[in-house]
Amino acid sequence: MKPRRMNKLYIGNLSPAATADELKQLFGEKQLPLAGQVLLKSGYAFVDYPDQNWAIRAIETFSGKVELHGKVMEVDYSVPKKLRSRKIQIRNIPPHLQWEVLDGLLAQYGTVENVEQVNTDTETAVVNVTYASKEEAKVAVEKLSGQQFENCSFKVSYIPDEEVSSPPPPQRSHRRGHTSRERGSSPGGSSQPKHLEFPLRMLVPTQFVGAIIGKEGLTIKNLTKQTQSKVDIHRKENAGAAEKPITIHASPEGCSEACRMILDIMQKEAEETKSAEEIPLKILAHNSLVGRLIGKEGRNLKKIEQDTGTKITISPLQDLTLYNPERTITVKGSTEACSSAEVEIMKKLREAYESDVVAVNQQGNLIPGLNLSALGIFSTGLSMLPSTPGARGAVAATPYHPFPSSSAYLSGLYGAPQAGTFPHQHPVPEQEVVNLFIPTQAVGAIIGKKGQHIKQLARFAGASIKITPAEGPDASERMVIITGPPEAQFKAQGRIFGKLKEENFFNPKEEVKLEAHIKVPSFAAGRVIGKGGKTVNELQNLTSAEVIVPRDQTPDENEEVVVKIIGHFFASQTAQRKIREIVQQVKQQEQKHAQGAPASQHSK
Repeated sequence: MKPRRMNKLYIGNLSPAATADELKQLFGEKQLPLAGQVLLKSGYAFVDYPDQNWAIRAIETFSGKVELHGKVMEVDYSVPKKLRSRKIQIRNIPPHLQWEVLDGLLAQYGTVENVEQVNTDTETAVVNVTYASKEEAKVAVEKLSGQQFENCSFKVSYIPDEEVSSPPPPQRSHRRGHTSRERGSSPGGSSQPKHLEFPLRMLVPTQFVGAIIGKEGLTIKNLTKQTQSKVDIHRKENAGAAEKPITIHASPEGCSEACRMILDIMQKEAEETKSAEEIPLKILAHNSLVGRLIGKEGRNLKKIEQDTGTKITISPLQDLTLYNPERTITVKGSTEACSSAEVEIMKKLREAYESDVVAVNQQGNLIPGLNLSALGIFSTGLSMLPSTPGARGAVAATPYHPFPSSSAYLSGLYGAPQAGTFPHQHPVPEQEVVNLFIPTQAVGAIIGKKGQHIKQLARFAGASIKITPAEGPDASERMVIITGPPEAQFKAQGRIFGKLKEENFFNPKEEVKLEAHIKVPSFAAGRVIGKGGKTVNELQNLTSAEVIVPRDQTPDENEEVVVKIIGHFFASQTAQRKIREIVQQVKQQEQKHAQGAPASQHSK
């Protein structure tokens, strides 16, 4: 039987005339397609989502807002009364609400055992709360529901408590919270109660590598045996570098135990060699996962620091390159504290990764011609995901590389011709123009002394980079015109985003978000928007960038209109690529029309 998942939803107040097909159509129209079966009863129904984020969006979109046959639907988590326990979810929390204020509010109704922020793409925050008793949770649900805070009205639901719902009968699952979201069957996939393997990547000082390996490899053999892990020490990487990466393939608990043992070995070695300084823990993580580790307003990171008594810093964005999309998370504290922080950091990264895998499964077919490896920039090692269900065992045996090669990464990101995807694509990359808007006060940093920085940047990227004059004395932004092929755009924009972060024009713990404008032929603008805004919504869901095609634009002298893209670097890049792919397809269809051939839709 299918395991019970946290994201089973109850749809109430339905008209007896409502059908399963009508519900599927209604949810599909709101970009929340129902992949599984709709269990329809008289006056209510049950549906399932494999990802908590989608479930939250479904509740927020439909409950109390959408009518079917003249009746307003109610949508909430499906938790029968006898299973209502200590766990609740609070939604619609103002994003600027301080953790201390929220904790104080929750503590009014009882002892709070755990508060966990859920990574969502909603403007407001969502948390899952576990109280010490179900009586306390009941009071909290009654008192907090509808409570106003900074113009936001809290929405509160019971969510399944695994301690209550895990014993037999067998339809109750042994899922642990929402960290194993991928376990349910995905569209076209098999239901496998197996974790996707997510390795721990560490950076260790080169002088300790010998001690970690041990005499004749005994220390590392002992470590792998005790933790049931596979450990790769990448000694040949970065020859002469002060630090070496280590990849640990194991269960979450195995990774944590191996990490603790490695920290102990390094600490002991440091004491024996009289290296007085404290050795920090350094974790490598793909940039696309780091934003969700940090959390809105840096909340997740602050909470981990407070809970574990550590100090955590994250390497700047400008350190990223085409060959290294990882950032370094440095944790300072005692060995014990660092080990505790590792558990929490990896939990957040693993959640983000699993959520992305679900997104790949859910959205792989949404955009015509989408090359799945383009999503490699969303999550660590996605480019290694097996293409067929059931081949997952192969992942563990593959040495971990965020991207097996820079060419594989580039072909994924830039949609380089794959077998038959774009048969008419030009072999020479087209020159593209992107207008990027930067804060006025950052112009000096981008230009550099006597124009040195902007010249170096243009050479490094292989692009033309020009900063336009200010539109007026009070203009808060200046436009940077970047001209060059896709790879040059990636490099130039990446360095500009990085420079703004490096020079502290943005808060140290927030991602740099900029607005970029690209021009598309006016005849292709409708395809970018899609019917009823469908394509532009899918683009936003897929890339996490905001994509705006302003209406009622007058095309310029080249019959082109502007598309605005707002987001952090990787989100903006993916949106730019996808939009250009759509335009490329429209152009090809126009050419076929002109040649008298019937237009066909290119898709994978």
